[in-house]
Amino acid sequence: MLFNAINATVKTDKFSMDYVRFGKGKKILVMLPGLGESLRSVKGTALPMAFMYRKLAKDYTVYIFSRRDNMPQGYTTTDMAADQKAAFDALGINKACVIGVSMGGMIAQHFAADFPGYVQKLALVVTCAKPNSTAEKAINHWITLVKKGSYKAFMDSNVKLIYSDKYYRKNKLLVPFVSIVTKPKSFDRFFIQSSACLEHNAHDKLGRISCPVFVIGGEKDLVVGGDASREIAAAIKGATLKMYSQWGHGLYEEASDFVDIVAEFFRQ
Repeated sequence: MLFNAINATVKTDKFSMDYVRFGKGKKILVMLPGLGESLRSVKGTALPMAFMYRKLAKDYTVYIFSRRDNMPQGYTTTDMAADQKAAFDALGINKACVIGVSMGGMIAQHFAADFPGYVQKLALVVTCAKPNSTAEKAINHWITLVKKGSYKAFMDSNVKLIYSDKYYRKNKLLVPFVSIVTKPKSFDRFFIQSSACLEHNAHDKLGRISCPVFVIGGEKDLVVGGDASREIAAAIKGATLKMYSQWGHGLYEEASDFVDIVAEFFRQ
């Protein structure tokens, strides 16, 4: 198969977790995605993900994980990190470079602090160490729209807050169609993960992260704010910070050099 891409599920004694895998490299790279995972599992996206991150497929075997199935109420980002460790163990992953994007970055902070032996290098992208007014406003707005049954407005808000104005203007007419094809049967996972984001706090743990860390943020981030990235970088000894002046929360898709600079960090 192209890029050796597969869709799969890892099973532990307590849960199952969907993931995709691609690439041929001996080194392992793990990506933890954001809150959008709560609406759709990564399973089934192996080929598009492999194509998007094809520059990494030569040097790495890349895993992109969903969260676990059957999420309990009160499930926290700390719990998610512990479950991620269990998934690593089940797959025989002893050490990996890790990229955490948005909510995935929240989980990655706990993961690197609580299970340091598993993380070789860490990239924290458009994420925060604890709730701030920007994140609370965005997430609570999305929760309100979903509870009202306004999924189209929810998707429109997602695109508007996450991506640049240029991207939004170009794609806003597609939102009604995307809303139809992506609407989940249940929003339970969204509500649980949204609550976890609002309760997330790894700030006091950041000083325990001992691996090299690359923090990437956007000055125009309307979801967590640019200051959130600066706060994380300041709290982790030796962390490298990259701020994009022209991009917001969706910089991992919009910045043309994003994959290159992350790959260079991991190669160093």
